[in-house]
Amino acid sequence: MRRYSSPYASSFSFGPGPISTALKALIGLNVLMFVVQVVLPATTELFGLHPAWIVHARSTIAPEHSLWVWQVATYMFLHGGIFHIVFNMLALWMFGAELERMWGTRYFLKFYLATGIGAGVLTVLFSLLPFAFARQLQYANVIGASGAIYGLLLAYALYFPDRPIYMYFVFPIPAKIFVAIMGGIAFLSSLSEAGGIANATHLGGLLVGYIFLKSARMDPIAELKYRFYKWKINRVRKKFDVYSGGRADDWDRRVH
Repeated sequence: MRRYSSPYASSFSFGPGPISTALKALIGLNVLMFVVQVVLPATTELFGLHPAWIVHARSTIAPEHSLWVWQVATYMFLHGGIFHIVFNMLALWMFGAELERMWGTRYFLKFYLATGIGAGVLTVLFSLLPFAFARQLQYANVIGASGAIYGLLLAYALYFPDRPIYMYFVFPIPAKIFVAIMGGIAFLSSLSEAGGIANATHLGGLLVGYIFLKSARMDPIAELKYRFYKWKINRVRKKFDVYSGGRADDWDRRVH
């Protein structure tokens, strides 16, 4: 049990700390949608991600002229059962709480939605590949927050590479190794006709998460500001005969 000081709360808690602002909203929305799925099972069919409905606009429910593009966003708030939602929300809390405290609520939500929607888009594109393991994905109904959560897992490993993660709640593994293992499993499974459906979305979440954070680092305006302030700081340091080194080894300057 650890004590956390944060802008959200000051209390004793287990794990990464209290549930923060964005996590309350996301977990609440996921739970609400799960209840709706139980009461109205057609919700899963209508708002789950059907690549064929988006690419070909043909289904037994959707009119042929419709393109149900919103499914690349709505799928991430649906789940296939009680264990599915419980483990996804647990992972969201474990890996998301510390990232939100570090990034702020606005950036955290932006990253979460971008990785979830991006994973959905990549799933649709993956289904267009001329291979059997990809074509089967067109007629699947993909649901779950795992694409966005894999994006959070990648970000967590980049910021805290040596932080131990307990695989199967037993074996401590550094976060960077854990993500590499999960990414490898997702990639290999996506090439399997039996297991490629969800894992293609998992892999998409990892890719979009990396691209999102990499592009933020390469923002030209932010880069100019960084170099200007670094130049000013170095001028001050030289007056006191203090010599600064290069950039930190951290992969991104958001890391503190």
